[in-house]
Amino acid sequence: MQPKLYTEDTIAAIATPPGKGAIGVIKISGEEAFSILKKIFKPFKPREKFESHKLYYGFIVNPRDSKIIDEVLVVYMKKPKTYTREDVVEIYAHSGYYILKKILELVFFAGARPAQPGEFTLRAYLNGRIDLSQAEAIQELIYAKTETALNLALNNLLGKLSEKINILREKLMEILVQVESAIDFPEEDIEILEPENLSIKIKKEILPIIESFIKNYEEGKIYKEGISLVIAGKPNVGKSSLMNALLKEERAIVTPVPGTTRDFLEEEATIEGLPVKLIDTAGLRETEDIVEKIGVERAKKKFKEADLILFLVDVSKPPSEEDFQIYQEVKNFPHLVLLNKIDIIPNYLEIWKEKLLEWKIENFLEISVKEHINLDKLTKNIFEKITSERATEIPEIVPNLRQKLALEKAKEFLLNALKEIEKPNPLPELIAIEIRGALSSLSEIIGEVTTEDLLSQIFSTFCIGK
Repeated sequence: MQPKLYTEDTIAAIATPPGKGAIGVIKISGEEAFSILKKIFKPFKPREKFESHKLYYGFIVNPRDSKIIDEVLVVYMKKPKTYTREDVVEIYAHSGYYILKKILELVFFAGARPAQPGEFTLRAYLNGRIDLSQAEAIQELIYAKTETALNLALNNLLGKLSEKINILREKLMEILVQVESAIDFPEEDIEILEPENLSIKIKKEILPIIESFIKNYEEGKIYKEGISLVIAGKPNVGKSSLMNALLKEERAIVTPVPGTTRDFLEEEATIEGLPVKLIDTAGLRETEDIVEKIGVERAKKKFKEADLILFLVDVSKPPSEEDFQIYQEVKNFPHLVLLNKIDIIPNYLEIWKEKLLEWKIENFLEISVKEHINLDKLTKNIFEKITSERATEIPEIVPNLRQKLALEKAKEFLLNALKEIEKPNPLPELIAIEIRGALSSLSEIIGEVTTEDLLSQIFSTFCIGK
């Protein structure tokens, strides 16, 4: 649970991830940040004053017994030129769980309280340093898995989405002023209202931009959220070997024994710039082994969740009814058919091609996972299959799901406004209600209109220390 949205408390947290490293950072923010520092920090050269934004060398000491805890660098940053627009102190200590935990305990003893997840960024938002869309972009920046996702998050952090939303709000405010003027002067409402001009402005200057952002979400979310890629086929056709090849590391166990993979295995990779969740499934076959049978059923469930299935067959063996039955499970989902083990001579490749024509499969790719034949073509085919129905260029601005839903609400309000505007005798009061609704929806995106529950929900997903 988040604390109430604004408090005079001074907060503190470890700002670096857990684990061994050279440096660990503790961040303190609030009115008491500097006084807390003075209680636990002994500078190498005694001093009374600290200049803002300047590093000082010294020691963290326990104020109860003056025992030295660590050798550190500290910086005091005076508001408002800080991340939170509050007084901020950062302590750069040696990284290590015990050291950082000990220093943080002293910070709490000196007067701070533990920061909640995302509370530093929440304060930056509440204090007007960033808007809500920029705050969300910080979270996306931290979790970006590819360069494309990083750039999309950075665009929003730099305020590109906010800038566009504010332009739309200004246009809607102009319309609202005109509509409310018609309400104030009812005897001249049609002349003031100018329904035809209002309709054109909404249709040409506002709706197309909102619709393009909604479309951008669908086209760009794969670069931010990634895709699910399932590898399917009979046992021992090379599924685990293919997973290892795409991961470029030995992650899945590979043996000549059929049924080695008895459950699905998930790993993250990047393919042609797309973040991908790779899923190696149990080989599909009839089996009496209860564990393997469960694995087969789970594999079939994964087909429904996948963005793309790689259906793998072994051309070193002739086609079988079992292969055909597996394809019946796969064909109703987006898929690629891969003919593996073409390096084995002799093989049944030509017979397989004839059989695929019988099965009405025209598109397939011949590969050898072992010899890395055509794996580069495979990654390109995966990318093309996933992106074929999307724009060729990556959008510059991609809203997140919350923002997309707010845009859809704004669009609905504007379509309702248009219905009223285009009536023979439009009522300005009804138009004003819809325009205000659209304005409120757009304002939710940047946090001009929001609720405490919504902010708690958003910032609770952040890591502690951010």
